[in-house]
Amino acid sequence: MHILIITETFLPSTDGVVTRLTNSIRYFMNQGHKVTIIAPDLGVSEFEGAKVIGIRASKLFFYRSKAFALPNRRIKQLIADVDPDVVHVVNPALVGASGVYYAKNLQYPLVASYHTQVPRYADYYHLSIFKGLLWWYFRKLHNQATINLCTSNVVKEELDQQNFRNVHVWKRGVDTKLFHPDHEDEAMRNRLTNNQKSKTILLYVGRLAPEKEIEKIRNVLESSDKFVLAIVGDGPHRAPLEKYFEGTNTIFTGLMHGNDLATAYASADVFVFPSTTETLGLVLSEAMASGLPIVAADSGPTREQIQHETHGLLYDQHSVESFTETVLRLEDESLRQRLAESAWQDIHEMGWDEQSKQALDIYQQAISMQANHEK
Repeated sequence: MHILIITETFLPSTDGVVTRLTNSIRYFMNQGHKVTIIAPDLGVSEFEGAKVIGIRASKLFFYRSKAFALPNRRIKQLIADVDPDVVHVVNPALVGASGVYYAKNLQYPLVASYHTQVPRYADYYHLSIFKGLLWWYFRKLHNQATINLCTSNVVKEELDQQNFRNVHVWKRGVDTKLFHPDHEDEAMRNRLTNNQKSKTILLYVGRLAPEKEIEKIRNVLESSDKFVLAIVGDGPHRAPLEKYFEGTNTIFTGLMHGNDLATAYASADVFVFPSTTETLGLVLSEAMASGLPIVAADSGPTREQIQHETHGLLYDQHSVESFTETVLRLEDESLRQRLAESAWQDIHEMGWDEQSKQALDIYQQAISMQANHEK
């Protein structure tokens, strides 16, 4: 089968969506399928044999750290030229909206996947008044698809309540060869602690944005001198965060990829995840596979991955004090080790194959449904 993927984000970006896509594409091609990708033009024209067609990208005035491709009439001709068996639009919003419109117009089987809680983000950007409009917009896009995918049961329930049609949960995956406790490294530990390697490293990995609620972690550093915070990632909120954490035991590393990122995970002691707006949080799986105990908000998508007192500790998302008290419990090294071992045991055989195979099954279903519709 020839699969056309139209996505709002792709390499060299390295977020959870891109990680899922690259692993899926690799699996599809290993199974003998052909894949073409349409994505914002960020200088990548090929991925392991799959052609990447770039659409001119620019930075939006309200989000300057990343370039996006806007809706584009060129998408119609590109879809016709590729002539795929199925079109998968990932996170349709801008260029993806064109993908949805023209795939539907040209009568191709269409799958759309929902990865980002944009309506919830509105609260963090003082745009709550637009939440209803955002839900209407994303519902209108997704309901053009034959099948919709999302990444957790809790998000599926929310999308069902918002009248999104035919929603399925796309299983999670993680690269358990790349992310592994054996990648611990003393030089990386020195880097993450600014040569204070005897301290307990709290690790945050992800985009630096207001909705990630990273500011909560400062209270921990002010309550105990046993911790150092390593923040791995970049984003529009980096400068305010650097100012906010000034004078604390905090290291900003910038972006890390591949082996460096895997080594950072394995060289830390605790993974902290304050965000309450995630649809999944792939970094949680990466941390677990690296042998780290987790501290995360007690929210629906998180509970689907983290069992309290088994893989980590969940805190009351409405209380900064709860977050601080929960992290401070992990001054206890024996508790850290118990949670870390349990987290690793429960995930170390996962991999990416199951979720990729599921995607292929979904594509086949979409093709069959489209064929039946046309009869």
